[in-house]
Amino acid sequence: MAILALLFLVVPIVELAIIIQVGSYLGVWPTIGLLIAISVGGAWLVKWQGISTLRRVQAELAAGRVPTRQLVDGALIILAGALMLTPGFLTDVFGILLLIPPTRIAVRSAVMRRFRGRIHAYVPGDPGPRHSGDTGHTGDVIDV
Repeated sequence: MAILALLFLVVPIVELAIIIQVGSYLGVWPTIGLLIAISVGGAWLVKWQGISTLRRVQAELAAGRVPTRQLVDGALIILAGALMLTPGFLTDVFGILLLIPPTRIAVRSAVMRRFRGRIHAYVPGDPGPRHSGDTGHTGDVIDV
């Protein structure tokens, strides 16, 4: 929680400092134009990458497999889109990095390692994971 609070405080300050520096070098209108061009280009890349990922999800589902990697890619592409729409050069750089497939694969691998064992797929008709001593009987839950 403290990391998020720090990010919400530090990132805007760093973004403003970078925009001011770029603005003092290029001028106000070229800086604004550059920010808009990066956002438009990023939106196009997000759309292109998103459609490609959606097709891979559909292919995996048609083959009867759970599209885990493709869904994580989709989430990272959505994050990249949010970063690209956020005004600022720093967030744009991180957004572009997430749109580059080799970088996204590395981030995806790290995310999947981080959450491995915490995410379980539900398959209709499957009673779910069993724990030691589990008899399969689910008794009433009483919250006291």
